[in-house]
Formats: sequence, structure tokens, C-alpha cells
Amino acid sequence: MKKGNKIVYWVATLWLSLGMVSTGIVQLIPLDEETEKMTQLGYPMYFLTIIGIWKLLGVIAVLVPKLPLVKEWAYAGFTFLMSGAIFSHLAVNDELAEYFGATLILILTALSWHFRPQNRKIIQP
Repeated sequence: MKKGNKIVYWVATLWLSLGMVSTGIVQLIPLDEETEKMTQLGYPMYFLTIIGIWKLLGVIAVLVPKLPLVKEWAYAGFTFLMSGAIFSHLAVNDELAEYFGATLILILTALSWHFRPQNRKIIQP
């Protein structure tokens, strides 16, 4: 793996992990602002707990060595979650600023997945 690709992978993966851990914790603690936003988007409050737990588990899967199939599922989950967040904001006609976090995390997910080292990929026979 080229040094530049390794740097892109680790920067994207660390920022992705930081974003997912921080928002996952906020969702597990249900802060007033977070519950208000979920209500505005039309989601039940228990959804915060579900996505908070899955974000934390996904970060663990992406960061630990080995387990390439689990990593693929984590990246897919992050992609579904962030694209769902973007479409949810679209559905309620939120202001443009509301799209920034989910879009950034979606881009970081794509970069981390694309630039991941060979030993973190599923090897096809």
C-alpha cells in the first residue's frame, strides 16, 4: 500500500470513528436537542438507542484488525445510516446546514472503505 493511501485511510477512518463515537454517545444519552430533532424527523425515541449502539459497534468493527466481512457490514451500515439521515432531512425540508454532518460522515465512510489496506478487505479466491 502506498504511503499516501495509508495516510488517507487512517485520517478518514479516525475522523469517521470520532464522528460515529461522539454522535453515538449523544444518542445514547438522549440530549434534549437530539430528541427534539428525532421528533421533528418523525422517528420514535427508541431509535436513538438502536443507532447509538450500532454506531459504537460499527466503529469497533472498523478499527479492530481482521474480520473483513464484519467490516464490510459496518461500512454498509454507516452508508445506510448516513444516506438515511440525508434523506430524512430532505423529507422535512431542513436547512442546508443540517445536511453537513451526515454528508461529511458519508464521505469519510467512502474514503475509509476505498483506501482500506488489503488485509482489511475480503479476499476473493
